[in-house]
Amino acid sequence: MSVTAPQGFEAAGVAAGLKSTGKPDVALVVNKGPQKTGAAVFTSNRAKANPIMWSQQAVSDGVVEAVVLNSGGANCFTGSFGFQTSHLTAETAAERLGVSAGDVLVCSTGLIGTGDERFRSRVLEGTVAAADALSTEGGSDAAAAIMTTDTVPKQAVRSRDGWTIGGMAKGAGMLAPGLATMLVVITTDAELAPEQADRHLRAATRMSFDRLDSDGAMSTNDQVTLLASGASGVVPDDEAFVEELTSLCLDLAAQLMHDAEGASHDIRIEVAHAASEDDALEVGRAVARNNLFKTAIFGNDPNWGRVLAAIGTTSAEFDPYGVDVTINGVRVCSQGGPDRPREEVDLVPRDTHVLIDLFVGDATATIMTNDLTHAYVHENSAYSS
Repeated sequence: MSVTAPQGFEAAGVAAGLKSTGKPDVALVVNKGPQKTGAAVFTSNRAKANPIMWSQQAVSDGVVEAVVLNSGGANCFTGSFGFQTSHLTAETAAERLGVSAGDVLVCSTGLIGTGDERFRSRVLEGTVAAADALSTEGGSDAAAAIMTTDTVPKQAVRSRDGWTIGGMAKGAGMLAPGLATMLVVITTDAELAPEQADRHLRAATRMSFDRLDSDGAMSTNDQVTLLASGASGVVPDDEAFVEELTSLCLDLAAQLMHDAEGASHDIRIEVAHAASEDDALEVGRAVARNNLFKTAIFGNDPNWGRVLAAIGTTSAEFDPYGVDVTINGVRVCSQGGPDRPREEVDLVPRDTHVLIDLFVGDATATIMTNDLTHAYVHENSAYSS
């Protein structure tokens, strides 16, 4: 049930004609309370879609009644018409739900630079239909409605100490950090104040979505939203809540990595013994964004030289000739030189683990990525056709 697993939430997913396939393309998640707490993090791309600009304003007071999401059109670079469309979407949902438009967030995903009267009318009609279809069983329908190039819906649930967290996500391409990396809605029936929700969400996304770096392409529409209904009547322990929220976000991030466009390997790049966490992240991200490394993994080639070449471009503190590299349990590089024969590395399994030991400190970090395949190039070369 994902977002409707916690008490106090209803959701729906309907087909409004935005997708040529006729599949669901408008989703609605509603917080029935008694609390209406909301928090969100957004893409740091300077090129922001109209729904992002609307939602940033709407969430600023920490009160969110509902989130409307559409797939089949990004509503980005569509000018004042596009912002008015986001505004009208929020107003339409608010009128149907009997709430304030300023407490309704809007999310869109799809092709950039398209948006006309037909798009607007279908989004608004879909919003009305979704409001009429709301139910406590509608979480899975909502998760399906936000898919674009995704092949499967992404959902997760965690429960502890009398409260529950549920979440849904979409994303298969343009997955790079800047927060966020996709469209995500997370719900909980725990009692949270707005400042707690914001703090906990940022702590969880920093350790999960912000460390998913599929293709280095940062979207214009990325948003992660947390809604708290307080319907359980339980005030959670802060540490316990962040632990479960982070676990749920890591689960969703792993599902996104597994469904990345055309990918044949899920790669976790672990950087150990770095001088700082920032250094570990910089090193891991340099490898994750290196196309030569990614194509080597696609070809089942444990070419550790590409790892060293990639991390050598960073400003992190380490000696390039004092680094170990281990791929799927085989240390192929020791102290910047050859170690075990690369033929010992088995890269046939989809799960791939790369351990880079810098030997300069105690910090560690893991970046999630995937390989670069023919299918990725084909899918994105034909995306708008």
